[in-house]
Amino acid sequence: MAKIFNLIFFLKKPKEYVKGPVPVYLRITISGKRAEISINKKADPRKWLSNPGRLRGHDEAVRKFNLDLLSIEGKLYDAYNAVKNEGTPSATAIKNRYTGADIKERMLVPIFQQHNREMATLVPKEYSAATLERYKTSLSHTVEFLKWKYKFSDIDIHSINHEFITGYDLFLRYVRNCANNTVVKYIKNFRKIIRICLANGWLIKDPFAKYKNRIKVVEKIFLCEEELTAVMKKEFAIKRLNQVKDIFLFSCLTGLAYCDVKKISSENVVTGIDGKKWLFISRAKTGRPASVPLLPAALGIMTKYEQHSCRINKNKLLPVLSNQKMNSYLKEITDSCGIDKRITFHAARHTFATTVTLNNNIPMESVSKMLAHTTLYATQHYAKLSDKKVSNDMQSLYAKF
Repeated sequence: MAKIFNLIFFLKKPKEYVKGPVPVYLRITISGKRAEISINKKADPRKWLSNPGRLRGHDEAVRKFNLDLLSIEGKLYDAYNAVKNEGTPSATAIKNRYTGADIKERMLVPIFQQHNREMATLVPKEYSAATLERYKTSLSHTVEFLKWKYKFSDIDIHSINHEFITGYDLFLRYVRNCANNTVVKYIKNFRKIIRICLANGWLIKDPFAKYKNRIKVVEKIFLCEEELTAVMKKEFAIKRLNQVKDIFLFSCLTGLAYCDVKKISSENVVTGIDGKKWLFISRAKTGRPASVPLLPAALGIMTKYEQHSCRINKNKLLPVLSNQKMNSYLKEITDSCGIDKRITFHAARHTFATTVTLNNNIPMESVSKMLAHTTLYATQHYAKLSDKKVSNDMQSLYAKF
């Protein structure tokens, strides 16, 4: 049987009342049981209409007063619907929901930690280890911000507001000295935790509602054709430099990111639709499939390490070192080749997208598929045509004009 829900505003005269404005109360009734709330307003009894529980009159002050009562009434109906969705509503439960008396203290750090624990169970099926590590770093930065700003290591989520978000943004930029795009990524991670709170009904208002930030387009660093050739031709007396050079070049010729090159095995090399060797892999970052025809130079690098212990003992295609060491040795390699660019291992992926493929007339759609991008826009953002390619494309127009 449906419970009958009613609301009514009424005046509640205090004891020994003589004259003057009287406090206005709201009475909640469900199936005959009541709960009352003071709305912190007073009204002149001479202007009060008991039914429908409003002030009489048409001046601006009366209209505003009655609109305030209407707004309160709307919030009570919201509280009623929320309580009803959770179970059997009562007048007291609705009152407590409206006043916030039923709101439990929920601390931010345990919620963040629980998110990270759940994410850890989904590595590597749903998330990469690198993604988990970024969320751990985000949590660390959040705790550091709390200590810096508020002098304690945790906070009730109900205290998180627009000021908190903008303060966190400022902390990341000027205390942690993070670049804009890094700040945007850390804030995005934190925003996910807030979305969890909103989805569970622990928060009513989104503290991010008026916060805005934006990723800035960063110029991608890659090797041009002359620089790539210089690296290919360079031979080093030190074995580890030749090894790092080979693995970097393999990525330049396949478009694989560091985490993908590190995990590939002989099982990832198959015969493609054209009868030639292809590399089929599920990308570590996104889980999307990537299929890349292997160029002769890439096959030559693979053959070079057929008898290496990484292939025999670990079934890994190439002997990939840690990302930090790879980048450190790459600096030695590029310096010795006279390349004045800050080259990291990820520049190999940019080099494949730009110098190896697009600048050699490989269609954007094919490059996008090999890079395992979800949209062509992502490929356009990743790759940049060189002036040489533009010049070559314009040659046919010189004769005409």
